[in-house]
Amino acid sequence: MSTALSGPDALLAGLDAQQRVAAEALFGPVCILAGAGTGKTRAITHRIAYGVASGAYAPNRVMALTFTARAAAELRGRLRQLGAGGVSARTFHSAALAQLNYFWPQVVGGQLPSVLDGKGRLLGHAAERLRVKVDTATLRDIAAEIEWRKVSGLSIEQYTAAGRPRPGSLSGQQVADLLQTYEDLKDERKQIDFEDVLLACAGMIESEPSVALQVREQYRFFVVDEYQDVSPLQQSLLDLWLGGREDVCV
Repeated sequence: MSTALSGPDALLAGLDAQQRVAAEALFGPVCILAGAGTGKTRAITHRIAYGVASGAYAPNRVMALTFTARAAAELRGRLRQLGAGGVSARTFHSAALAQLNYFWPQVVGGQLPSVLDGKGRLLGHAAERLRVKVDTATLRDIAAEIEWRKVSGLSIEQYTAAGRPRPGSLSGQQVADLLQTYEDLKDERKQIDFEDVLLACAGMIESEPSVALQVREQYRFFVVDEYQDVSPLQQSLLDLWLGGREDVCV
């Protein structure tokens, strides 16, 4: 159960002057410039809690985004201590997956495909199908290239044309074939990977007006911790969640 402090002003009392300015800037695009260890996360959490305590934010309409499950859990813990336990604090993947699980049966029908724990095993099967010999280190490198391709918004053809360094001793054609066979195997087995979760969520919001409307009605205010780590794919999804609105703090 959330333990609220004595009021909005109490949430500002422990902040320094610059943190207080950030915490009181509740609307419109806000960019907090701060180096490591200067209390940016403290400013962000107090800003959210102040918005909730002052009545400016409905807690269930705030989405706080970060990059690891551990960071999201810490964010939720801090917000609970500040009386804002109703705020959703998630990773990009967790938020996208929750939305996919909700909307997939309505839009596509049936259950959402299962999410792969990792790419290595399926890539190994792709290599077997192609009769290409690859070691574990090369499979790891190919998995990293798959992630880079998807977060950069490139098709396999565009990836090949980008001239990225090739994993191991593979030829460019072998890499392209492995990437395509990996995708084919996922489709055959009704599986998706972590990047597909973001891509599918973005695609659904972009192509289904009813989904976009429901998502945007649910979430009005967005906060992104460690914004400098946002990938092009995550930025695209954030833009779709915002839908042209400007209530985002980074």
